[in-house]
Amino acid sequence: MTKQNFSLHANLGYDLPASLVVALVALPLCLGIALASGAPLFSGLIAGIVGGIIVGILSKSPLSVSGPAAGLTVIVLSAIQQLPTFETFLLAVCISGIIQMLLGILKAGLIGDFIPSSVIKGMLAAIGIILMLKQLPHAVGYDVNFAGDESFSQKDGSNTFLALSQMREYINEGAVIISTISLIFLFWWDKRQGKFRNFLRYVPGPLIVVLFGIAANALFKLYFPALVIGEQHLVSIPVAESVNDFLGQFRFPDFTAITNRNVWIIAITLALVASVETLLSIEAIDKLDKFKRNTPTNRELMAQGVGNITSGLIGGLPITSVIVRSSANHTAGARTKLSAITHGILLLAFVALIPNLLNYIPLSALAAVLIVLGYKLAKPEIFLSKYEKGLTHFVPFMVTIGAILITDLLIGIAVGVVVGAVFILIQNFRSAIMQIEENNNYLIRCKKDLFFIHKYELKYHLDKIPPDSSVLIDISRVNYIDLDNVEILNNFIVSAEFKNIKVTLKRSLSDQKGNIDKVLAI
Repeated sequence: MTKQNFSLHANLGYDLPASLVVALVALPLCLGIALASGAPLFSGLIAGIVGGIIVGILSKSPLSVSGPAAGLTVIVLSAIQQLPTFETFLLAVCISGIIQMLLGILKAGLIGDFIPSSVIKGMLAAIGIILMLKQLPHAVGYDVNFAGDESFSQKDGSNTFLALSQMREYINEGAVIISTISLIFLFWWDKRQGKFRNFLRYVPGPLIVVLFGIAANALFKLYFPALVIGEQHLVSIPVAESVNDFLGQFRFPDFTAITNRNVWIIAITLALVASVETLLSIEAIDKLDKFKRNTPTNRELMAQGVGNITSGLIGGLPITSVIVRSSANHTAGARTKLSAITHGILLLAFVALIPNLLNYIPLSALAAVLIVLGYKLAKPEIFLSKYEKGLTHFVPFMVTIGAILITDLLIGIAVGVVVGAVFILIQNFRSAIMQIEENNNYLIRCKKDLFFIHKYELKYHLDKIPPDSSVLIDISRVNYIDLDNVEILNNFIVSAEFKNIKVTLKRSLSDQKGNIDKVLAI
């Protein structure tokens, strides 16, 4: 296998089409989250643009996409209501960014390494199920909840399943036609696109779906008035009549409120929650990356901090790495962070140049795109794969899914971690790994059995192996390696081929059976 070139210009054919898909997915989510947060709609778009361009440039994550997050809507709504002005809230966003930068400097990013992979993958599957359940009402024209909503319970007492039962009374036949045809096309396109040998190979399916939705609704207006999708079921971007109107939508922090105690409380809350969500998202998207690259989490916290400072300074909502957009980026075939950066540039171009055109996009067409994304995150094969790995992996995986579905992301992850700990034998924290280097030849020796609490130590030693070197991984003294560390070893072995690292694995000569022999991909 040849060494993979991850330079930005070498992957334009993958990154540019993916960036368009992510921009189309992010557009309604930015607007919906701003609406649910009680903030100006334009503030959600600002956050999406800053998350793409600023965080994209500073981050070293190849696939993560940042922007306003549904998990922060309750905090943001409460903060806006509590503080005297929106400009005061923007000051809290700026301060939260400074706190995130400090967390990165203090190396708080290692927190993500202590979350079992079964829990992270349960989170991905839960997000996929939530996308399908939440987007089904939009697919039939029932837009009672904002685009991007991920919560099970609503303020009015309803919940996800109640909305599914109620949508039968509000079906829009035009929306159903568009979403059904779009779903059929997208599943077909995924299977067929790779077989094309012309420009169609690079045309994103979601773009075709969006254009189809616009054209279909135009035909409904001309020939089938009963099927027309009304404005309330279309994308709704604020339209500025002039350059001055456009620039007038930007807002600036009220620095005179720096001594307001509530501003600091809200800033600390935003910084902590946004940082945890970012670390979870980064951990999850790294697991999806087929090239098995690892994102420097402390660098990511600092990039997110700069993003939040920038967003707050010009009127945007707080930012995190968002798993839905990041998953869409991965699914669309992105290979480098150019996709995230370009998606931010496209969002800016959309808002500044063609907002009227985008306001013709039916939400049902975008719902089809998100439903397909949800299915890819929660395919039946994923559940079967987890079951085959045993109860210690499958139970935390399923518990995490259930907890996230009926609570929220952070509570669900916490429940999954607690359950995962019950299924894992925890030894002590003394060093389990030794590393020696001589003339660019490395020895990594595991001195004891490895459990998930050793993830950080194992990743630390493997990350120190430079390209164009040799490494002997000695596990001959080990009787058991849990699946989290097995996965880290497997990922390193796969990625080593792209870095020209020669890997040799030393096992016990007397015992080649059991966990280690079964799962290490050599």
